[in-house]
Amino acid sequence: MEVEDLEPGQEVDAAAVAAGVDVPADPENGPESDSGRDSAPADVAGAENQDDDVDPLVEEGEIAADYLEELLDLADLDGDIDIEVRNGRTYLSVLNEEGTSEDLEILVGRDGEVLDSLQELVRLAVLAATEHRSRLVLDIAGHRNQRAGKLKDLALEAVDKARSTGEPVHLDPLSPYERKIVHDVVAEAGLHSESEGEGAGRHIVISVEG
Repeated sequence: MEVEDLEPGQEVDAAAVAAGVDVPADPENGPESDSGRDSAPADVAGAENQDDDVDPLVEEGEIAADYLEELLDLADLDGDIDIEVRNGRTYLSVLNEEGTSEDLEILVGRDGEVLDSLQELVRLAVLAATEHRSRLVLDIAGHRNQRAGKLKDLALEAVDKARSTGEPVHLDPLSPYERKIVHDVVAEAGLHSESEGEGAGRHIVISVEG
């Protein structure tokens, strides 16, 4: 570099110029500025932080929805999948696009037996993808919502019976999810409930006092 090529005010090493050594460009304005090199890693770090911020319940909902979409395609069934996270649990519901549920009833089965099996398969799909067990709840064609309404009525009837007789009331065996619905209703009514039995025979007993 010749001295005439220098920008006004730029300081140089006279010895370097005399020896014919190139003078580095201005570190603030030249192409070797550190600011350009640091920007890319910062963007990558930001993206990684965003990935870390993803709610695990939302993630498992998306994984489950992808699995269900493939299943619906294989079965040649139409359905809209809705994902909701509440009370520390992921809920997925599948409804027909036209608002009818007849076509989806095949995925519910008698007393929801097929639905329960599908729910376990979806949970296993989430486990395989995340290595974490899922407690997600799957509903198809509004079956669980309808069942929940019936369970609440059943629980209230049992509460009234327990109050009027003073004797414990034993309900028929229920699934863990259904038992939770009953427990919540009984607790709200101010009575006591507990689960008894093992396996398929596990049921709820409602009493006035614990």
